[in-house]
Amino acid sequence: MATKKKSGSRSNTVPARIGIIGGSGLYHIEGFTNQKWVKVKTPFGSPSDELLTGTLSGREVVFLPRHARGHRILPTELNHRANIWAMKQLGVQWIISVSAVGSLQARYKPCDIVLPDQFLDRTKQSLNHTFFGRGIVAHIAFADPVCEELRQLLLAEATAKGAKVHDGGTYVNMEGPAFSTRAESISNHKAGFDVIGMTNLGEAKCAREAEIAYATMAMVTDYDCWKVDEAHVTVEMVIENLKRNAETAKRVVAGVIPKIPKAATWPCHSALKNAIMTDPKAWPKKTVAELKPLLVKYL
Repeated sequence: MATKKKSGSRSNTVPARIGIIGGSGLYHIEGFTNQKWVKVKTPFGSPSDELLTGTLSGREVVFLPRHARGHRILPTELNHRANIWAMKQLGVQWIISVSAVGSLQARYKPCDIVLPDQFLDRTKQSLNHTFFGRGIVAHIAFADPVCEELRQLLLAEATAKGAKVHDGGTYVNMEGPAFSTRAESISNHKAGFDVIGMTNLGEAKCAREAEIAYATMAMVTDYDCWKVDEAHVTVEMVIENLKRNAETAKRVVAGVIPKIPKAATWPCHSALKNAIMTDPKAWPKKTVAELKPLLVKYL
């Protein structure tokens, strides 16, 4: 039974943690022990839920139910800055994101896994997808928005577990909460994009600014609505395939965790090194205080 504790500072001797963002049922993984729910306050408001810390496959992990326990938060209501800030505050250096997507191409079938390496932004949320502003200007490199090292580990593990997994692809991030119109879906299909979802771009952008290695496990639940010989996407269809996908996701996540390095030395872990344009002497004290978990090594 998970218990609660108050958030607080962590000793520098504690190993870097691995974050998991996904559906509420994902943390019911065999071997996930020492569970404690942690409430984290952030300068950007409340995260989706309390964060569940514990040990899995010999490593410290932090799990966040993306839409809160009970699925109470719309995709457009997600507070990505608060979610990622909370992860960073708790020592997370890697994030595995598990999320439902619609397939935009026939080769991606329901219950397949796609490991995207690109995103296409179809949202109007840019200001909510960055920690910067308020006196500090930063422009992260985002040509390759997914941590390739982590993505390759997920690819190898999913393959080893016998999952039907696809290497690479473009994730179209729409806003929702309604699913695509048929015209939108056909347009995305004809453009050659691969999957569509409502959540991961904001996570990826904030994670890069927080110098956290981030990769998406996109779990296909449906064909969106471009494929006229298939039933168009419904909530019932998504839920049914989500349940089927969850067991595969659990096996892959549990298997990949011990393969993640213990030292955070990948390129994503120094993404801010040459990204901040504002002279440190001009950094407002209030903004520095808000961004301390991100900026501490540059202070």
